[in-house]
Amino acid sequence: MATITEGKASIYLKKTDKISKEMPIFYNPVMKLNRDMSILVLNSLNKTDMRLALPLAASGIRGLRFLLELPPSKVKELHLNDYDTDFINNIKKNMKLNKIHSRKVFLHNTDANLFLLNEKGFDYIDIDPFGTPNPFLDSAVKRISRNGILAITATDTSALCGTYPLACKRKYWAAPLRNELMHEIGLRILIRKVQLIGSQFERALIPLFSYSKDHYMRVFFQCEKGKKNVDKVSEYHKYFQGAGPLWAGKLWDEDLVAKMVKINLVKENEKFLNILKDESKISTIGFYDIHKIAKRNKLQNIPRKLDLIHLIQKVGYKASETHFNPEAIRSDIPLAELEKYFT
Repeated sequence: MATITEGKASIYLKKTDKISKEMPIFYNPVMKLNRDMSILVLNSLNKTDMRLALPLAASGIRGLRFLLELPPSKVKELHLNDYDTDFINNIKKNMKLNKIHSRKVFLHNTDANLFLLNEKGFDYIDIDPFGTPNPFLDSAVKRISRNGILAITATDTSALCGTYPLACKRKYWAAPLRNELMHEIGLRILIRKVQLIGSQFERALIPLFSYSKDHYMRVFFQCEKGKKNVDKVSEYHKYFQGAGPLWAGKLWDEDLVAKMVKINLVKENEKFLNILKDESKISTIGFYDIHKIAKRNKLQNIPRKLDLIHLIQKVGYKASETHFNPEAIRSDIPLAELEKYFT
C-alpha cells in the first residue's frame, strides 16, 4: 500500500498499473481537476449548513477533501456511500490517516440509488460514475433540495461526441456532431438529458458551471422547483446544425465563475479558470476553429489566435479563447466578417 496526497487529503492506495473500476479502491488521479472544481464551486456559493451526498464515493478522496477544504460552517452533514464491501473499513482508515474525527460524517454501504431514495433531501449531490450518469439521475433528481446543487459527470464521451451516434440517441435522446464542435455539443446534449429527468418531477435544473476536459464532461446544476421554471428551461431545448435537441442556454453563471477565479488557490488551474471566465461572458453556441476556417477557404494568412481576439474586440464584438479547443475562439462576430481578417 502507498499513501497518495491530493489537496489537503491523503489516502492509502494499493499500487496498480492500470486505472479501472475493478481497482480495490478506485482512485483516478486524472479527475483531480474534477474534485478541485467541486470544492471551488461550493466555496464560491453563499451556502452554509449543507447536507452533502456522495453516492459513489469510491476511495472517498472527494469527501475527505470536502471535510478538510470547505469551511466547517458549510457542512452540516456529509454522507458517503459506496457499494464496495470494504468501503467503510477503508474510509475509516483514511479518516484516521487525515485525523478526521467528525460527527458530521455518515457512512453507507449500499446501492447508490437505494442510498439516495432512503434519505431525505440533500443540498448537494455529486454523481461521478464510471461511464454514463443515466442510472442515477432519477433518484438524484428526486433527492435534490430546492436551490440545491446537483453535480453530474459523464465519462462516456464516445457517445456524446459522435463516435457512436446511435448510442447517443439511445442514452441521451439526441443526435451528436462529429466535428470540431463535438465536445460542446455533447456537453449541451448531456445538460438537456439531465434537465428532462428533472422536468418529470417539476425541478428546473439550471447550469451554473460546465466544462469538458480529458475523457469526461462535468455540469453543476442549481435546482429551482415549479412548473413555470421547468417550462422556461424547456424553451432552450433546440437543434443546432442538425444536432440535438440540446441545451441552447448559458453554460455558466458569469458571477460564479468570476468568484471562482478570485478565490482559486491552485496555480495549475489558473489558466483553465481564466479561459472559462472570459468564455462565460459570450452567450453563443459553438465557436470558430481558426485553422479549419483557413483550410476550408484555402487561406494562407492565418492570424495568431490572441491577435485575432484583439482585432474582433477592437471592432466591437465579443471574443475569447475557448476551453473546448485550443485552436479556436468563441465570438459573436458573423463568420463572413471574421473571414475578412484571414486575407
